[in-house]
Amino acid sequence: MENQLELSFTSYHANSYIVIEGKQNTGFFYIIRDGKVRVFKEDAGGDKSEILGPGDFIGVIPAMSFQNHLETAVALTDVVVIKVHQQQYIELIQKNPSVAVKIIKQFSQKLRLLNSALAEFTLVNSTQEGPPHLFNVAEHYFNQKQYGLAFYAYAKYYKYCQQGDKIPIVKDKLAKLSNLASHIQLEFGPDQTNRIYKKNTMLFAEGEPGNELFIIQKGSVKICKVAGNNESLLAVLKEGDIFGEMALLEGKPRIASAVAYEDCKVITVNKENFELIIKSQPQLIAKVTSLLADRIWLIYKKLENVLINDPMGRIYNTIYIQLEKNRVPLSGANMKTSYTFNFGWQELFGMSGLPAEQNKPLHLKISNNQKIQITENQINIISIMEIIRQTDYYRKMEKRDKLRPNRG
Repeated sequence: MENQLELSFTSYHANSYIVIEGKQNTGFFYIIRDGKVRVFKEDAGGDKSEILGPGDFIGVIPAMSFQNHLETAVALTDVVVIKVHQQQYIELIQKNPSVAVKIIKQFSQKLRLLNSALAEFTLVNSTQEGPPHLFNVAEHYFNQKQYGLAFYAYAKYYKYCQQGDKIPIVKDKLAKLSNLASHIQLEFGPDQTNRIYKKNTMLFAEGEPGNELFIIQKGSVKICKVAGNNESLLAVLKEGDIFGEMALLEGKPRIASAVAYEDCKVITVNKENFELIIKSQPQLIAKVTSLLADRIWLIYKKLENVLINDPMGRIYNTIYIQLEKNRVPLSGANMKTSYTFNFGWQELFGMSGLPAEQNKPLHLKISNNQKIQITENQINIISIMEIIRQTDYYRKMEKRDKLRPNRG
């Protein structure tokens, strides 16, 4: 006889706490069967309170990312929830693929909203989206003398914005960069699912329509966003990571650019075979869910980070978040004494979302800390305790300043 998926039910009275922000996740998430639940954050950072009902999910992000709870959930009425352990997720979606589709689509929508909120805090004039924004992306990279990336974005603007007011400028720029045309592949056939990209090659540009997600088989890819004269680094993805799923699932333009951080090999999944993969490869879909959960958790942390006023506090907190992201033990017997990141100062500064003019003074200031060694491609944390100490200090100072009465 086929094994039955055994799920338990739990009841909560009105006004009971179901999960609490900051508390350790026990590996479970919940599907609401009956009743209404309010979900909120103490410091929303751009994300609002939600009222959830039957069929909605609670705690999927921490359960699938193995991180602490990001939000608090309180029963508004008497509530009954279905309790699902993270290890039961694959079996659950095998029996009910629509659950995976709903979770992934909700994750994609939340990720898009959070990315927009993060951009509002870290970038200037970041409201333009869709193909017209390709011109701004191209101009940024052209001004930075990253001509390969500029050529890609100009070419995509020319393709999608034939009636755009920037077409004369784009034609002129493409003519000036025509020597790059034979080195940059702009289009791939539907059967070209295995691809190789050289370092500093654009996989896709923000504003470009998309219908594929990417799985990195070798190398690494950086995800970044451009507005005005600033570029914000959202993530550096490595072997096994999946990206580009939001454009695939929602049918909307790319909200960020993907650039090969080093030579990389990827495979792609398009909309036509995505539904088939959900049914035939639940392990892959479980990984997509976990990676989306990781990404949402990280953006929540970044939103909290950009609310820190002291630039050095934000830098130290960014390092702390990256240690958390990499699941480096920050307490207890398993705590490490040191750790090395495979990115350098420019990437760290980009993750912090600070204005470009603060780059050099902050680099000089943090370089004076002898317990941190920074090179072009690495940051070596000699003492993790020093990062914890500095982060705690700046967080306490931030709380003190917020509690201090305004003085006119």
